[in-house]
Amino acid sequence: MIKNILEFKWLYDLIENLVTNVFNLSMESQLGASVHFFIYDVIKILILLFVMIFLISYMRSFFSPERTKKVLEKFSGIKSNILASLFGIVTPFCSCSSVPLFIGFVEARIPLGVTFSFLITSPIVNEAAFAILLASFGVKIAFSYVIMGVLVGVVGGVIIDKLNMQDYVEEYVYEIKMPEREIETLNKKQRMDFALQNTKDIIKRIYIYLIIGIFIGALIHGYAPEDLLVKYASKDNVFGVIVATVLAVPLYSNALGTIPIAEALILKGVGLGTALSFMMATTALSLPEMILLRKVIKPKLIATFVVITTIGIILVGYAFNYLF
Repeated sequence: MIKNILEFKWLYDLIENLVTNVFNLSMESQLGASVHFFIYDVIKILILLFVMIFLISYMRSFFSPERTKKVLEKFSGIKSNILASLFGIVTPFCSCSSVPLFIGFVEARIPLGVTFSFLITSPIVNEAAFAILLASFGVKIAFSYVIMGVLVGVVGGVIIDKLNMQDYVEEYVYEIKMPEREIETLNKKQRMDFALQNTKDIIKRIYIYLIIGIFIGALIHGYAPEDLLVKYASKDNVFGVIVATVLAVPLYSNALGTIPIAEALILKGVGLGTALSFMMATTALSLPEMILLRKVIKPKLIATFVVITTIGIILVGYAFNYLF
């Protein structure tokens, strides 16, 4: 019973009944398959988003940027890279906050490599992607996604640290003194209110990406030629992961917009690693983030960040295709 609920079998059957008996569409037809995919995924993902974002937001109420910075100051070596990547999963982060977070970390004398471990992992691994992967592909794949995302962040940060690229941070960043902000202590009700408001804000901000992504995914699910996709993008195609990742680098999309597309591609026979690499690259290597980071770091460091992260995502793609 619980397994049926968590796997959304009840919802799948309900929407199938709606499509066949109310809309009078065959599930075997292209239109019927597309309509079912769209309605089912919209409802499923919204349920998952509300639950997971609320839970993670409640956790985030314990980890403000100020508290995160204070904790990271106490660690050194690879432990600090691992911790920074783990914080990247549960700490609020988006392209618009990359500059102040970067400045705050530098001002706190947190090593550059540790800062990049945070910046790499935070957009790659998010609670929504985890929730949808958990529902669509199970516990093993969902947790593998988190572990590999953290691994990319840790290794990327360590490499940047070893390259000693401090001189490629804009000089004025080292001179900025960020104002000290008091770390708030919230009670249980305040944390619940924060989690609920944050959940509403996030869903309101990203729902349009979600709808567009699911619509594209529905078209792929119903109309994309399966034989063609399998031929060029299955896990048996050695170059599939590389092509998917490189094509995704110049694109920009919210992670939630790419997940339904990735799901539809996987159902059509595209390699799991190929689809996930595309999803990761569009979020971790977005053009807006690169433009904002250019305000605080020089082109050579941005290029290094992009190359390291791209290689990491490609290796994750091959690992998923090989393991699953």
